[in-house]
Amino acid sequence: MVAFLTRGGKSGLTRLRTWPALALLALLLLAVAAAGQKLNPAQWSLGIEPARAAPGSEVLGRLEVRLDPGWHLYSLTTPRPPIATTITLAGDAPSPALKIYAPAPIRKFDPNFGVQTETYEGYAVFLLRIHLKPDAPAGTLDIAAQVRYQLCDDKQCLPPVRRTAAATITVDPLAKVAAPAIPAGYTEVLPKAASPTPAKPAGGQTGAQPMPAGVQAGPRPQLAGDQGLLRFLLVAVGFGLAAVFTPCVFPMIPITMSFFLNRPGGGRGAVAQASVFCLGIIVLFSLLGLAATAALGPFGVVLLGSNPWVNSFIAIVFFAFSLSLLGAFEITLPSGLLTRLDRASGRGGFAGTLLMGLTFSLTSFACVGPFVGTLLAASVAGGGWQPLAGMAAFATGLAAPFFLLAIFPSYLQRMPRSGGWLARVKVMLGFLILAAMLKYLSNVDQVMQWNLLTRERFLAAWVVLFSLAGLYLLGFLRMEGVTPGDPLGVGRLLAGALLLVFAVSLIPGMFGARLGELDAYVPPGRGAASSEPSASWMKNQFREALERARAEGKPVLVAFTGYACTNCHWMKANLFPRPEIAARLRDFVLVELYSDGADQASEQNQKLQETRFSTIAIPYYAVLNADEKVLGTFAGLTRNPSEFLAFLDSAR
Repeated sequence: MVAFLTRGGKSGLTRLRTWPALALLALLLLAVAAAGQKLNPAQWSLGIEPARAAPGSEVLGRLEVRLDPGWHLYSLTTPRPPIATTITLAGDAPSPALKIYAPAPIRKFDPNFGVQTETYEGYAVFLLRIHLKPDAPAGTLDIAAQVRYQLCDDKQCLPPVRRTAAATITVDPLAKVAAPAIPAGYTEVLPKAASPTPAKPAGGQTGAQPMPAGVQAGPRPQLAGDQGLLRFLLVAVGFGLAAVFTPCVFPMIPITMSFFLNRPGGGRGAVAQASVFCLGIIVLFSLLGLAATAALGPFGVVLLGSNPWVNSFIAIVFFAFSLSLLGAFEITLPSGLLTRLDRASGRGGFAGTLLMGLTFSLTSFACVGPFVGTLLAASVAGGGWQPLAGMAAFATGLAAPFFLLAIFPSYLQRMPRSGGWLARVKVMLGFLILAAMLKYLSNVDQVMQWNLLTRERFLAAWVVLFSLAGLYLLGFLRMEGVTPGDPLGVGRLLAGALLLVFAVSLIPGMFGARLGELDAYVPPGRGAASSEPSASWMKNQFREALERARAEGKPVLVAFTGYACTNCHWMKANLFPRPEIAARLRDFVLVELYSDGADQASEQNQKLQETRFSTIAIPYYAVLNADEKVLGTFAGLTRNPSEFLAFLDSAR
């Protein structure tokens, strides 16, 4: 199987040892190392006072936790999504009655979770008021406290764990009975209060800590919700299915199926072997997602998508992939590695089939890499375990056809044969990846404020690229996959026509016309010919906006936004120009504060947002009066005009 993909291609092509593939292997090693490292940043101990107690009396347990520097655990009352700490008595408890007292936690807004959280750092002591049973027998008594908790630092969170701390006291009927004293600074916490999420009172306040006066909770960004995650996973599965029809994957279908069908055990054995093969594919890409999560933390970084270094690296990788797909060179793994994997997979058994799945994934990386890169870039900004979930969903879509064909091998005869159409798909991917590369270059240009890749130039480049792709399919551009005399089928005709129509439809955007949903992905316009709403926005002039508000007697609408923020661009290009929204915006002094740039103004704006609103997430909208009193806030993107209108009306 490996030999099919690694033998020489067309003459004259330069073979390039894959630095992208080597980077993939490095990430996999990072994932294995991260998964294999057992972290234990918390040490628990339990002490009981007094050491001797009479039956029926109360004793005081001191449950101490020492945390490694940089780590924190969550209080017993912190709202979800973080896991709150719970404390119970383990084993044969001395009494069902247990009162827990906790010290004051650190209360702050966590932008990763989007809620107020309560945490402990360094060292903390929880007090357990334990009532001994009246019939407790004299002698030694073991008391154990079981704790369930979650630990996080600024880069990662560990899964919830349970730990038990134990201590021994002596039950003595002659011991002096005295009620334990609870020192100042401790508050009683019912154990059952740690599990459910506290109800959210009116005004958007949480049960953990009131938000600043007048601050109202807005909707979460799309990717933060369950529906956003579901859409992302469906897109990931779709990417996996689309990757099947690439030149590196599609020719392997009949070869792989013949391997399955010729294994011992007949059809049932083929299904088992196919399942293990698919498992190898899912394992490799899931490890890639796990590596991204381990390296960047389970919640990602809010400003990662605007980081110029990250965007530059992605643009370079996409440029290399596009040149390879267009025929400039071939991206391959080192032959020695593939040979060793091929020999291991040929030893038979389930282990060999699993290795064959891993080998297949590596050899297909030259074609599926752009899909993987796009998903990882999107999933990291989404946060949580989304990189892992996205890669698992992508691999499932990629592996599903192999599994289904192993169950229904008769359908293999109905599939189209490999031929010129695969070469055309390869060239088409090259053009599309070049277009995607421009988006990442645009992010760098906007954040650095070079203004080299303006809206007009960006759209001009897209017009050319999509036109070239259309002309190629129609046979006017002679490249691999299209030869003189080839018949022009209906599929090629329609696909080429659609690409040309799309390219032509971009031309009005070069002269100021709005492009709808696409405006979120292309650089914003400037001046009178831009797609901005008619309302006048001040830029990075917060104090000047307050002075203008005093002079005009209007409130100030502050938009914390970003140069490379897709959701911010969408709101400004599609929601704000709507007549009902634009009319209402005239009642405000409007100011945009960019927080993702490389200049001092962005740093000041980010500090202002974090100090006043305890978040750095964008887009984020706040209404203030001229005295800087917060009248209302709105977080994230919304496609519902009524929702944003309600926010504007309530904040005036």
